[in-house]
Amino acid sequence: MESLELADFRAVVARNYLDAADLSDFRTRRDELFATHPQSPIPASERAGFAGLRYYPENPDAIIDVPVRPAEGELTIDTGGPDGVVRYHRSGILETPYGELTLWWIAAYGGGLFLPVRDGTCGTETYGGGRYLTDTVKGTHGRGVEWLGSDRVRLDFNYLYNPSCAYDPEWACPLAPPENRITHALEAGEKTYH
Repeated sequence: MESLELADFRAVVARNYLDAADLSDFRTRRDELFATHPQSPIPASERAGFAGLRYYPENPDAIIDVPVRPAEGELTIDTGGPDGVVRYHRSGILETPYGELTLWWIAAYGGGLFLPVRDGTCGTETYGGGRYLTDTVKGTHGRGVEWLGSDRVRLDFNYLYNPSCAYDPEWACPLAPPENRITHALEAGEKTYH
C-alpha cells in the first residue's frame, strides 16, 4: 500500500514540524524517520548503514524577521517526473538582508506554500540544486516560514533541508528558480547527503 505509506510519511513529517521541542529534537526525529520509514528518500539499500543527516550547527543568526510584500505572476516547472508541469503563484516577495526571495503558492488541489532557496553554499557544502525552507504540501508547517501577521514573516534557515532528489536520483524535484538564488552563504540547516 504505497499510497498509505506515503500519507503516513507526510503525517510524521507534519508531526515532527509541529511537535518537536527544539531544533535538536527535530533533527533527531528527522534522522529516525529517514532511517526507518518505507517512504524515506534514503535508498533502501543504504538505510541499514544510515547514521543520520549532516547539519550545520544551530545558528541563531539564521533566524530573521523580514517584510513581505504582495506579488503577482506565475511560474511553471516541469518536474521531469510523474507530477509533470506544476504551476506556482507568487504569494509574496520576502525582503531579506541577502536579497529578495519569492514565496510561492502551489497552484494545485489543496495548494501549499513553497520556498526553495539556492545560496552560496550550494554545490560545495549543500545540494547543488538548492534546498527548501518550506513545502507545506509535504507537511513542513511553521518552523522554516512563520507568518507574524500584517506584512512580516519569520524565516528560520536552520530548517533548510534537501529535496528528495538530493538523496536518490529516482526522485524528481522542482529546484530554486532564478529569482530564489542568492549569493550569500546560508550556513544553516542540512548539508549534502554524501
